[in-house]
Amino acid sequence: MMRSSVVFPIGEEGEGASRRTLENRPSAVAAFLRRVNGEHDNRRVVHGVKVGIALVLASVVSSVGPLYKFVKEDAVWAVMTVVVMFEFYAGATLSKGLNRAAGTLSGGMLGCLSVILAKFIPGQVGSTIGVGTAVFISGAAATYARSIPCIKRKYDYGGMIFILSFSLVAVSGIQSQDAKGILKIALQRLGTVTIGFWASILTSLFIFPIWAGAELHTSMAPKFELLACSMEGLLERYFEVGADKDSKADGNFKSCRPVLNSKAKDESLALFAKWEKWNWKFGLSYPWDKYLKIGELLRELAATIVALEVCIKSSRQPAADVRRLIKEPCELVASSLTMTLRELGESIMNMRRCQSNVRAVQKLRTSWLVLRLYKSPAKLEHVCDPGQDLAVSSFVFLLTEMVEKLEWLVKEVEELGDLAKFKINDI
Repeated sequence: MMRSSVVFPIGEEGEGASRRTLENRPSAVAAFLRRVNGEHDNRRVVHGVKVGIALVLASVVSSVGPLYKFVKEDAVWAVMTVVVMFEFYAGATLSKGLNRAAGTLSGGMLGCLSVILAKFIPGQVGSTIGVGTAVFISGAAATYARSIPCIKRKYDYGGMIFILSFSLVAVSGIQSQDAKGILKIALQRLGTVTIGFWASILTSLFIFPIWAGAELHTSMAPKFELLACSMEGLLERYFEVGADKDSKADGNFKSCRPVLNSKAKDESLALFAKWEKWNWKFGLSYPWDKYLKIGELLRELAATIVALEVCIKSSRQPAADVRRLIKEPCELVASSLTMTLRELGESIMNMRRCQSNVRAVQKLRTSWLVLRLYKSPAKLEHVCDPGQDLAVSSFVFLLTEMVEKLEWLVKEVEELGDLAKFKINDI
C-alpha cells in the first residue's frame, strides 16, 4: 500500500521565502495604516463615536416603559431616523433633521385627513379607492416638486419623507375603523421620529460638533497658496530651457485641480453653514455667499493658469532670446500676483483686513500697463519667426487677464471683510 507524502521546504529557499514574507508584513501593515490615516482624519473617528452615542440614546429612550407602550413596534423608526439623518457636519444634520420633521408632520397630517375623508365614501372598496387616489396625487405632485432645482437643492429629502409618511399613514389608516385609530397611527409615527430627531440633534451640536462653516473657511486659504505656487512654477519653467519642462508643467496643473474641482463642495458647505447659528466664531449672519463668489473667481484664475500651461507646452514657442525680451515685465506681474494672492489668503484665514491691498492693486495696475505693450503681435514681428509672435502675445494676454481677475478678487475679499467685520491688521 503506497502512502502519500507531503514535502515541506526546509532548505534555504523555503526559509528565505518565509523570512521575506515575515519581513514584508510590517511594511505592508505600516503602508496600510499610513494610507488610512492619510485619507481619514480624526474627525471621522469622532463622527463614528457620535453616531453610536445617538443610536444608543434613541434606543434607550424608545425602550422606556411609558414611551414603549405608546410607540410599541414602531420604536424601530427612532433608530432608523438616526441612521438616515445623522450627517458628518452639524449644519447638514440640522438641515436634514428639519426637512425630516417637516416632511413627517405634513405627510402625517395630510395622510390622516385623506383617510378621514375617504371614510365618507360608502363601502370598503370606495374608501380604498379614495385613499389610493390621494396617495397617487400626493406622490405625483411631491415628486414633481422635488425635480424643481430650487426645491431639489434644499428640500429634496423633506419631499421624499413627505411621500413616505403620507403613504404609510394613509395605507395603515385605511385598516382602522375610526378616526381615533387613524390619529394614533400618525402620532406613533411622529413620536418615534421626534425621538430620533432629538437624539441626533443633541449629539451633533453638543458633543464635539464638526462645523461646515469652519471647513469652508479653512479650506479657502490653501487655494490662494496653490495658485500662487502654480504661478511661480509656470513663470520659472517658461523662461528656462530644460528637458523636464513638460513634467514640471504637469505637476503645476495637478496642483490646480483641487481649486478647479471645488465648486460642488463649496456650495454644499455654504448651504450647511447657513444652518449653523450655534457656531459662535462666525455669528448669526455670516456672509457665506461671499465665499462662493470668491471661489468662483479662484476657479477662473485656475483655468487661466491651465491655459498658460498649454502655452508653455506648445510646440510653437519662441526661442529663449525672444522670451527674454518679455521676462522682466512678466516676472514683475507674476511677483505682484503671487504676493497679492498670499496676502488675500492670509487675510481670510486670520479674519483680518490687509491694508496693503490698495497698494497691491496699484502695483498690479502699473504692471498691467507695462505688460500691455507686448500684447500686439506687431511689436514682436521683427524679432520673432512667423507664428511665434502670436504665441508670445497669447501668453502675455493671459497674464493681463489674470491681473484683471485678481482685481475683482481683491474687491470681493474687501467686501467680505466689511460684511464679516474682519479686524484691521495693524502691520
